[in-house]
Amino acid sequence: MRLTSLGDVILDVIVRLEQPLVTGDDTVGVTQATPGGQAANVAAWAVALGAAARLVTKRGDDLAGELVARELERRGVELAGPAAGRTGVVVSLAAGGDRTMASDRGSAPDLAPHELDAAWFDCDVLHVSGYALARDPIAAAAGRAAELAREHGATVSLDVSAWTLVDERFRQRARALAPDVVFATEPERGALGELAARWVVKRGSAGVSVDGRSWPAAATEVVDATGAGDALAAGFLVGGAEL
Repeated sequence: MRLTSLGDVILDVIVRLEQPLVTGDDTVGVTQATPGGQAANVAAWAVALGAAARLVTKRGDDLAGELVARELERRGVELAGPAAGRTGVVVSLAAGGDRTMASDRGSAPDLAPHELDAAWFDCDVLHVSGYALARDPIAAAAGRAAELAREHGATVSLDVSAWTLVDERFRQRARALAPDVVFATEPERGALGELAARWVVKRGSAGVSVDGRSWPAAATEVVDATGAGDALAAGFLVGGAEL
């Protein structure tokens, strides 16, 4: 299987806290810096699950961009797209299984349709991050990418990403994208409204709902939920709800 994902690659700075932050004082935590971004995560997990994956993105030509590119290549992800400007950084504060994020997307939203190569979309599945529909020019690039992918017979999936992204312009772009599969939490599905697509509804500890059938979540100790939905999307696209 060949998967192409379109969206962000960023530097994730994950801070695991032993206790909540105290304003104006010090709090003990464990910090990890690693490549992230929804589209990058899905591509990396797809490779880990046995697929071939390519990430189409615009990243910075800075030190952070070099770091994330090197790590994705080490994980077997083919990286495509221009390198210019500043790489985005997300700081994720994780405590008690919950997370709070401060997001800077850097140059990623500047990916434009004319910067795409049709060969990048010779794939079985094109996965589009919802952040790519939040603003232009990357929203126009996502639409063009879907056209190119469908010329190769690919299906198109969309992860809504965050209900706060969804406004009327986002809904219009989602309808124009016409995804075959939509990944969403229940609030995200409510915000987006109906689409003629296959819905994969992420319900946290209650599991996932696919085509009206509920699949339970595996019993686990939650340490950090960062990227969990991206791993689920990759598993579904590579091997269905069973995987």
